Amino acid sequence: MRVAERTKPDHGNAVATAAQPVLQTTARGSSRRRRGVNREGLEAGRRSTRTLLWILLAAAMVLYGFPFLYLLFTSFKTPIDTIAVPPTILPREWTLENYANALGRNGVLASFINSIQTAIISTVLSLVLAVPAAYGITRYQTLSGRIFIMAALVTRMVPPVAIGIPLASMMAAVGLSDTPIALSIAHTTISLPLSIWLMSSFFEAVPKDLEEAATVDGCSRLGALWRVVIPVVSGGIAVTAIFAFLASWNEFLFALLMTAIRSQTTPVVIANFQTQFGLDWGSMTALAAVYSIPVILLTLLLQRKIVAGMTLGAVKG
Repeated sequence: MRVAERTKPDHGNAVATAAQPVLQTTARGSSRRRRGVNREGLEAGRRSTRTLLWILLAAAMVLYGFPFLYLLFTSFKTPIDTIAVPPTILPREWTLENYANALGRNGVLASFINSIQTAIISTVLSLVLAVPAAYGITRYQTLSGRIFIMAALVTRMVPPVAIGIPLASMMAAVGLSDTPIALSIAHTTISLPLSIWLMSSFFEAVPKDLEEAATVDGCSRLGALWRVVIPVVSGGIAVTAIFAFLASWNEFLFALLMTAIRSQTTPVVIANFQTQFGLDWGSMTALAAVYSIPVILLTLLLQRKIVAGMTLGAVKG
C-alpha cells in the first residue's frame, strides 16, 4: 500500500511543470510589449523635445535676425519711407541711392581702413598677451594666477566710460592722440580680460600628457607650447580672435573720445550722418550694412575653427 502511494503520479506537479513554458512565454511577450511601449514613449518624447528645440531656435533666429533684416531693408528705402509713420518693413520703392550717398561721403573709406587697422592690431595684442597668460595660469595653477584671473574678470566689469577719459589723457600726454595705435591699446583693455578667460578654458581641455610626451622627445616648455599645444587649441584661438575683433570693430566710446579726424572709425562716422532735417537714416543704415560685411565674411572663413573651438574639451577620454 505504501509502495503504491509512492508510485502514484503527481498530476498537480505535472500540470505545473507543463504550464511553466507557457507562463514564461507569456511573461516574455508582456515584457517585450512593455519594452516596445517604453521605446515608443521614448521616441515620442525625443520627437517632442526635438520639435520644441527647433521652435526655440526659430524664435531665437527671428529675434536676432529681425533687427538686421530691418536695417537692411531700410537701407534700400527712399528718404520719405525711412521716416514714414507707421513704419513699413519692406520698402515701397527700392533704391540704391543711400549706398551711393554713404560711400561717396568724405572720410568713409578712410574710416573703414582705420577700423580694420585698429581691430587687427587690437586682436593681435590681445592674443599675444592672453595666450601666455592663460597658459601660465592653467599649467602652474598658483594662488597668484587665480588672483590674477579674478582680477581680470573684475576689470572686465568696469564700465568703459570710467577709464575712457583717463586713457585719452594718457595717450595725449605721450603723443599718441588721434592715432590707431592709441585706439588699439584702448580696445585691448576691453578684449584682453575676455581673451584670457576664453584661452584659460581652452588650455584646461588639453591633457598635460601631450606636453610631457613632447618634453620626453626633447622639446622645451616653450617648444611644447608652440609645437603641440597651440595646434591643438587653434580652434579656441580662432574663437578668441573673433571675440577680440568684434570688441574692437563695434566699439564706439573710446573711438569717440580718442579720435578726431585722422583715425576716426566707421561707428563714429555713422553717428555723424546728420542733415538739417535730422538723422539721415537711409545713409546710416546703408553704411552700417556695408560695415557688417567684413565680420560676416570673417565668421564664414573661420567657421570650422569656431566649431572646433566650441567643442574643444567636450569629450574627454
